[in-house]
Amino acid sequence: MNFDFTDEQRLFVESVRRFAETHLAEGALKRAHDPRFPYDVAQLMAKQGLMGISLPEHDGGQGGTLMDAVIAIEQVAAVCPRSADVVQFGNFGPIRTFAEYGTEAQKKRWLGDLLAGRMVMSLGMTEPDAGSAVTDLKTSARQDGSQYVVTGSKVFSTFSPDAQVFLVYLRFGPGLGGIGSVLIERGTPGFTIGAPSEFMSGEEWCELNFENCRIPAENVLLGPGGFKKQMAGFNVERLGNTARALACGRYAFTAARDYAASREQFGRPLCEFQGLQWKFADMALKLEGAQLLLYRAAANADRGFPSAYETSLAKAAATSPDLKSPTKPCRRWGRRATAARHWWNTACAAAAAG
Repeated sequence: MNFDFTDEQRLFVESVRRFAETHLAEGALKRAHDPRFPYDVAQLMAKQGLMGISLPEHDGGQGGTLMDAVIAIEQVAAVCPRSADVVQFGNFGPIRTFAEYGTEAQKKRWLGDLLAGRMVMSLGMTEPDAGSAVTDLKTSARQDGSQYVVTGSKVFSTFSPDAQVFLVYLRFGPGLGGIGSVLIERGTPGFTIGAPSEFMSGEEWCELNFENCRIPAENVLLGPGGFKKQMAGFNVERLGNTARALACGRYAFTAARDYAASREQFGRPLCEFQGLQWKFADMALKLEGAQLLLYRAAANADRGFPSAYETSLAKAAATSPDLKSPTKPCRRWGRRATAARHWWNTACAAAAAG
C-alpha cells in the first residue's frame, strides 16, 4: 500500500500552496472576521481552476478527483480558513448535488455563474422544529397546475445573506418517499429573508420564510423519492469539512509548537517540559490518525460511491478529538487570537454535514 501522493498530486499541492501564500495570506485575518461571502476570492479561485475540481468538464468543472479537491481545501485552509469556505462551496456543498441531479436547463441557468464565483448557492435544510432530523421537516410544496406553492421556513442556511439561489429540502407528500428538493431564487414573491444572525464562527445566516411562494415546476431538482440521493451528497460534503478542520487543527498545533520552542519559562524553553511534550505528542497522534482516515475516505470515494461509514469516521476523528486538540494549543500559546480563530473553525466544522 502506497501512502505517498503521485508526482502530479505533489505538483498540485505545491501549486495550490504557492497560490494561497501569494494571493490569500494577505488579508486572511480581515476575511476571518468578515461575515459576508468573499466574491473576490471566489472569482480568483475560479480563474485558478479551484472551483468544481471534481465536476465533469462538460458541466464546467475541472474533471479532477475528490482527492484533488481535498488537497486544495487543505492547502487553502492552512493559509486562509475563510477562503477555504469558498473551496468548500465550489466543490463539496449543495453545488455538487445540483450539478449531479440538475436538468440541463437548470445547469445552464445557474451552474456557470456558480462555478465562476459570480453567484453563491445556499442550502435550506434545517427547520426551527426539526433541527437536523431531516425526515421531520414540515416545509411543503403543493402542486398547482404548472407551479408549486411552497410554505414553511428554514434556519442555519450557510451563505443565506448573500445567496442568489437556494436549494430547499421540502416535502411533496407524507413519509420518507414524499421528501425532495426545489430551487428558489432570491426575490421570488412569497419568499422573504430575515435579518442576519451569527454562527459561532462569526459567519452569518438568515431565516428563510416561504408563504405561498410560487415557483415553476421546472425548478424541482429532486421530486418525491429524492431523499436518499439528497442525503448521499453529505458523504462527499463531509470530506470537505474534514479537510478544512484538519488544516485549521494543524495550523493551531504548529503555531503552538513553534511558540513553545521559543518561549522560555523558569529559565528554559517550554518545549523542554515533559508534561507539555506529552500533550503535543497526543495532539500529533490525533491529527495524523484523522489525516489517514480522510485520505482513505477520499481515495475510496474516487473509486466508487462515497461511503457514509468512512466519511463519517474521518469527520468524527477530525472534529471531535481535534476539538480538544486546537484547544490545547490555545492554552499553550496563551490564547492568542490566531490560534483561537483556527480552533473556532475546527469546532464549527463538527456541526456541518452531520
